[in-house]
Amino acid sequence: MDDLTKNRYRTGLEVRRSVLGDPHVDRAEDTATDFDRPFQQLITEAAWGTVWARPGWSKRERSIVTLALLAALGHDEEVAMHVRATANTGATRDDICEAFLHVAVYAGVPAANRAFKIAKEVFAQMDGAKTAHG
Repeated sequence: MDDLTKNRYRTGLEVRRSVLGDPHVDRAEDTATDFDRPFQQLITEAAWGTVWARPGWSKRERSIVTLALLAALGHDEEVAMHVRATANTGATRDDICEAFLHVAVYAGVPAANRAFKIAKEVFAQMDGAKTAHG
């Protein structure tokens, strides 16, 4: 890896951890194999070290846009992951609702309906974890 790539990877890892949390990133790294390690490096550098690390938008704003895009594209597991990540990005439940309303109008009611369902399930898990931990 050249220095620019190493720097982008380090930055990406910091941003990825700040958004998704250490446990998620640790799991991704611990389960990476020779087969998918290049993919993990790519998303860490490109998504997290380049796009998410850019100035101009806050993590909250990026989180809202990401949720809308993932919902519109029907990427259910990623929607759930990024709903959980809002605990770290500052996007509120009201923000998520507004994003999914936009999805309903611009990408279709079925996509938004599925996203709302996923978010409600994740919120119930998050609320249960808060209750269980005090």
